[in-house]
Amino acid sequence: MRWRVTASYLFSIVISILLVIILNIVAAFIMLVVQSHQKSPILKGLEPSANQFTRSFAEHVIMTDNNVTISEAGKQLLKTSNAWIQVLQEDGVEVYSYRLPSDVQKKYTPVDIIQMYKYREVNIDTNVFIGGKIIDHREFSYLIGIRDRTINKIVMTLDSDYILHLLKVGGILFFSINGVVTLLIGYLFSRRLSKPLNSIIDGIKHLVNEKYDHHYAVKGIYKDVFYNVNRLSTQLKQTEEERKRLDRMKEEWIGNISHDIKTPLASIQGYAEMMGDPSYQFTLQEMSEYANIIQNKSLYIKEVIEDLSLTTRLRNKQITLHKKRVNLVSLLRNVVIDILNDTKYAERHIAFICDEARIDAEVDVVLIRRAISNLIYNAIVHNDMDTQIIVSIAVTDRALITIEDNGIGINSDELDKLFDRYYRGTNTGELQRGSGLGMAIANDAIQAHGGRIEITSEINRGTKVIIYL
Repeated sequence: MRWRVTASYLFSIVISILLVIILNIVAAFIMLVVQSHQKSPILKGLEPSANQFTRSFAEHVIMTDNNVTISEAGKQLLKTSNAWIQVLQEDGVEVYSYRLPSDVQKKYTPVDIIQMYKYREVNIDTNVFIGGKIIDHREFSYLIGIRDRTINKIVMTLDSDYILHLLKVGGILFFSINGVVTLLIGYLFSRRLSKPLNSIIDGIKHLVNEKYDHHYAVKGIYKDVFYNVNRLSTQLKQTEEERKRLDRMKEEWIGNISHDIKTPLASIQGYAEMMGDPSYQFTLQEMSEYANIIQNKSLYIKEVIEDLSLTTRLRNKQITLHKKRVNLVSLLRNVVIDILNDTKYAERHIAFICDEARIDAEVDVVLIRRAISNLIYNAIVHNDMDTQIIVSIAVTDRALITIEDNGIGINSDELDKLFDRYYRGTNTGELQRGSGLGMAIANDAIQAHGGRIEITSEINRGTKVIIYL
């Protein structure tokens, strides 16, 4: 996989560089073809300035009174350029000169002109360039000598066969060297790009194999990818830890619920066997007592199963709320009264406080009663008999229901887990039996109404639950 990524980048870089080289060669060839059909050079800036000066000086060679001369501007140019001019007629005889040195000959043969152009025939400081102009159907040539040691002329003799041979050898060397350089640059560049990609691929493999401890330095052109891989790794690790925690809690819950169900089942089975045994002669009062025990144990098991079903439907949003407008003050008062009317909790200290006679809200009465009852029961079973529990309700922009006690409190570790399904606190008393889903059901029921529950607690000072509804 790594070499496939490297090869892909290497191939793309090599193709790109080769295309650039080929385009440059094609462009150079086109310029040469166009240049061969142009009277003036395309890249004038690359032509020697002395040749430009000589060719352009033809405009200053003029005919005056049937005599050849140069313009005043031409004379000024020659002075500025530290140059001289000698104009020759068709037979090579001088017809005009300006600033001409004394040792320059006055008449030239064709061979003399060639020698003058090709080599330095005046002195070591002067280079001579040749131009021409036709005036009144007469053809004149002119020599311009420029005194400048930095100007040099090179005469070359070209052999076409030798040039073709050089082009072949040079072409092979050119493409070979450039090919090697291109491969080297492409390889280094592709390695630079593919190395972090290989790290990313390895990181994804670690995530697939549930290895979440690998983190990468967030740098380079792929820093955003590395950042998101690290973030995903952290999130997956947290999710996995949460899943394992919930699995452990579920296993503990299954063990607890199995124990809680086995006890009433054993009672039901025992009393049922006794009642069905003809060798036992029970009085009507005894039969009624045993039947009542069986009924209570059966109701307990039914409540456990209903709790599990309810919390599953609430968590998966599969329950339909049957809302109606009710007076929350009356609803809370009735919940408190019902709990106190239970003989198990008759000795508990539960007070209800409200300054309002009526606070209306659209709620599912059954779910809200269940949620508030669960929260009050939680305050009862986790505290001593002398604990004071105060239930109150007020209204601001929404209804605020408060359940406060002065009991033993809840430590911070348990406070974070209080609404988790399957969780039972470590300080649960003997009265706490059942599914262990009461607080989760209360939280899910309030959230289903668009509300929330906040809990604060201090050890040995009590717990305060606020329902925003």
